[in-house]
Amino acid sequence: MIAYLLRRIAVAVPTLLILIVVSYVLMYAAPGGPFDTERALPPEVMANLQRKYGLDEPLAVQIWRYLVAIVTEFDFGPSFQYKDQTVNEIVAQGFPVTLTYGAWSFAVAVLVGVSLGIAAAVRHNSFLDYLAVGVSVGAQVLPNFVMAPILTLVFTLWLGWLPGGGWQGGQWPYVVMPVIALSTSFMASIARIARSSMLEVLNANFIRTARAKGLPGRRIVFRHALKPAMLPVISYLGPAFVGMITGSVVIDVFFATGGIGQFFVNSALNRDYPVIMGVTILTGALIVAFNLLADLLYAWIDPRIRY
Repeated sequence: MIAYLLRRIAVAVPTLLILIVVSYVLMYAAPGGPFDTERALPPEVMANLQRKYGLDEPLAVQIWRYLVAIVTEFDFGPSFQYKDQTVNEIVAQGFPVTLTYGAWSFAVAVLVGVSLGIAAAVRHNSFLDYLAVGVSVGAQVLPNFVMAPILTLVFTLWLGWLPGGGWQGGQWPYVVMPVIALSTSFMASIARIARSSMLEVLNANFIRTARAKGLPGRRIVFRHALKPAMLPVISYLGPAFVGMITGSVVIDVFFATGGIGQFFVNSALNRDYPVIMGVTILTGALIVAFNLLADLLYAWIDPRIRY
């Protein structure tokens, strides 16, 4: 297992380097620039700005200096649009907010989704099964950009129970609606996967043997069937968590939470290259890390798996 972990880390490093280079090239290949405005700047001013940020150098030199700054100093450079702020400061300001409600959304999606899927599988073809499938299908067609305005309309405008936006240090009234809006569709996917996997495991030979021995149903489900049934769910959880973090753009914009998604949207509109690169690298690192974590959980749940 240790050897496998070291191999994956060794592969992750060049993967991130390739991601940085390709993203950098594609970003600078797009027409326009970070200092282009409706009223063109004087050539002297434009030349000074490009010289200040190193944009007058060849592309290969810019990429090399960027990589060296990241590897040696973990410095993603200054923002072009947010005055007197570096990318590190922007990420440090917005990412904890996104991570907070993203983690809560992940926990809610996993707990509710897995519980719903297992209950539906155990009570197959019962009212509970039909209800769970109906809830899953209904939640699947309600992505976060649909759920967010619905929740605001109901709980803010109609009932007046929850604030319609803001963060206020992560107080629970400001967290509830972002968590629900972000976790709903992921919860539905997890419930469907858990239900299908549990149904398959419950029909396996070793489960029939356990029932023939007279073991209680609760013990069969939680002691023998749950672990193998969770393997497909775990394979989905790694990308799902990263999807919640990257999918938080809509949540940040709609609820004005101040998360990293708002900075990413603004930087994309303003061609703020360093912020775009910083968020892209952060997302790539999260994808690599959580896919690795999912693979390690595979081996822990099913000892037959050897890497």
